[in-house]
Amino acid sequence: MAARKKRSKTGKNGPNGRCNGKKKPAVWARWPRERLLGLRLCDLDLDLKKTPLHERTGRLLGELEDRGLRVRPHFWFSDDWFTPHGGTGIAIPFYLAHPRLMRLERTMMGEVEGGTADWCMKLLRHEAGHVVCHAFQLNLRRRWQELFGLSSHRYPRFYQPNPNSKRYVQHLQYWYAQSHPDEDFAETFAVWLKPRSDWRRRYEGWPALRKLEYVSELMEELDGARPRIKTRAQVDRLSTLRKTLREHYERRLGGYGEEYPGFYDQDLQRLFTTRRRRGSRAASALIREVQTQVIRKVSPWIGENRYVIDHVMKEMVGRARELKLYTRVSDRRVKDHLSILLTKHVMNALFRHRRWLEL
Repeated sequence: MAARKKRSKTGKNGPNGRCNGKKKPAVWARWPRERLLGLRLCDLDLDLKKTPLHERTGRLLGELEDRGLRVRPHFWFSDDWFTPHGGTGIAIPFYLAHPRLMRLERTMMGEVEGGTADWCMKLLRHEAGHVVCHAFQLNLRRRWQELFGLSSHRYPRFYQPNPNSKRYVQHLQYWYAQSHPDEDFAETFAVWLKPRSDWRRRYEGWPALRKLEYVSELMEELDGARPRIKTRAQVDRLSTLRKTLREHYERRLGGYGEEYPGFYDQDLQRLFTTRRRRGSRAASALIREVQTQVIRKVSPWIGENRYVIDHVMKEMVGRARELKLYTRVSDRRVKDHLSILLTKHVMNALFRHRRWLEL
């Protein structure tokens, strides 16, 4: 994931008078949801070393050491997965620290990103790719830029991946390598780093194999080399985040919404018309009628939680109503086209949810 701005904050005024105050561990574990949502992040008082994440971060360090890389990322809890721009540490979302927080995350967001050991390791290897890139300033190399692109390119507000492309590895969901050159490298590095990944056979005949071979050669060159950059900065450390869990989730859920009300207009206007004719139906009514069928058809392919899909459908219904659109094609064709539009806009909503900030 990309970097975010470093914000200077001072945690204070926790439930015992100030953040980070000593209190019994996980007092909140048995709280009902509404009470828990009123707790501030800085008052969770989590210790990474006392969670299963300690073993997983140690496993990552072991994989890097086995490859001869002297990079040693440091880890801390924050509100999301990310590696600060230019940093050599990895932020891990707080909800992975405790089963109660994971249940809350699933309730609020529909899934727990990194909630299984395998998924967590995938994300850690990805973030380690950013760390290695920063530590050795790999993105300044000409060959790196030829294969992956320029890190200076701004992250787009959203992207439309090509699922059939063989120019990129497939590691995290949603063809994440296609979103930005930095993510392309991090994904390629993660595939290379995973023990027994058999990437030469897996990507045989793919243009992406050239990137993997380059990463393999580059890491051999860096075997035993001292990193140029080594920082211990912990951006947005949990103990500095004074927002409540409720505010945290309101912001995350709000990230799936549309910034501009006309975001869907062009696609909807291609599918429907403003001219009402005999036998035509209100587009909003038809979308509501077929949405369950369309969602059922699309969900297995995009694999995302139901909340996002439902939200996108609701937004499309609202825009169709405001634009006063009517049908002009058969219901069957509308359903097919809605499946395509839904997939497209859910993907865009997911990408907008990621926060791309630079220091």
